Amino acid sequence: MTHSDTAIVAGTPVGALSGIRVLDLSRVLAGPWATQILGDLGADVIKIERPGQGDDTRGWGPPWMPDESGQASRVAAYYLCANRNKRSVTVDMAAEKGQALIRQLVSQSDVLVENFKVGGLARYGLDYASVHALNPRLVYCSITGFGQTGPYALRAGYDFLIQGLGGLMSVTGQPDTQPGGGPVKVGVALTDILTGLYAANAIQAALAARATTGQGQHIDMALLDVQVACLANQAMNYLATGVSPGRMGNAHPSIVPYQDFPTADGYMILAIGNDGQFVRFCEEAGQPDLASDQRFATNRARVEHRDELIPILRHITTARTTAQWVQALESRAVPCGPINAMAQVFEDPQVKARALKIDMAHPEAGSVPLVASPIRLSDTPVDYRLPPPGLGAHTAEVLSQVLGLETSEIDHLRADGVI
Repeated sequence: MTHSDTAIVAGTPVGALSGIRVLDLSRVLAGPWATQILGDLGADVIKIERPGQGDDTRGWGPPWMPDESGQASRVAAYYLCANRNKRSVTVDMAAEKGQALIRQLVSQSDVLVENFKVGGLARYGLDYASVHALNPRLVYCSITGFGQTGPYALRAGYDFLIQGLGGLMSVTGQPDTQPGGGPVKVGVALTDILTGLYAANAIQAALAARATTGQGQHIDMALLDVQVACLANQAMNYLATGVSPGRMGNAHPSIVPYQDFPTADGYMILAIGNDGQFVRFCEEAGQPDLASDQRFATNRARVEHRDELIPILRHITTARTTAQWVQALESRAVPCGPINAMAQVFEDPQVKARALKIDMAHPEAGSVPLVASPIRLSDTPVDYRLPPPGLGAHTAEVLSQVLGLETSEIDHLRADGVI
């Protein structure tokens, strides 16, 4: 049994998670990213926020979205990136009546997502043990920096901190011996986003298990765990050799040439993954002898003689513009491409063809552009039902529809400052 009140009209596509209700007690990015994925897939996501303040990212500007008159609104672009397909309900969790409201919503939900510090919800009676007793079918996902156990469990965890502690920055940036060398974080909060993706997967796995067992369970997601897991081949390179990989800029530790190269008007990426591609590149570049040179004939040899090959290639690639190289090498099935700024990304014909930018009507900012979900399902497609909500925009609606409260009861709660 699920809890959504959404009416299903015969003949219309139904979201893959239609009928699943998610109570979202998270804020900032990792948790909201996970719940937006669930909302895009059809779940009814109820976002619980602090009255008068809401999610921290509501205040993380500039930039602010312009309204229909072109003036800056109170809507932060950051908040918009992770909060569509949700209903916002403001509840004072510190008030006993507020806690009671959330517990009532718990009893009517399938999933709860929170990113409070370890043990932080126990004082409100909203920790896993308490809500599991109230609703044994509830899937409860906790997202923290370091997990529910271990010596760091009580520490606050932030994406930037975890990128450093978890090893990502040790392999990101130019080598210390190069100009501008040193550790660099990824340009987006990638650890938060990856944690949101893992959390959404874990939640759906737990829902699938519930279909068999009839029971919910506790999901313990940690940013550090995710960051270490996502070191992928670099982690295995260390585990296999005992040698820590270092920063290589845009180069690849195991493939050559696989990095950025200068062109006549900028830069391009050359991503040659096998020896046949290298032969075709050398032919197009007018240097076929490079491919037969024993120092460069195989990838293993090219990795060994990287320091000799790369300067040669960097000289060759400056002879043409990026567009000329891309056109010529694509015709020879040699992987390459430009390094686009955001403006170029959203003007790219493939990005447009895949409809990766959408527009949604917004009550404060008029029409807002958003990045589309990359999920493509043939029978239960993603549906953009609700724009990122204003603070408390759905409080009365949810309390009435989900909990059956009368208008007078809602008015009293509002007058008491509970909602």
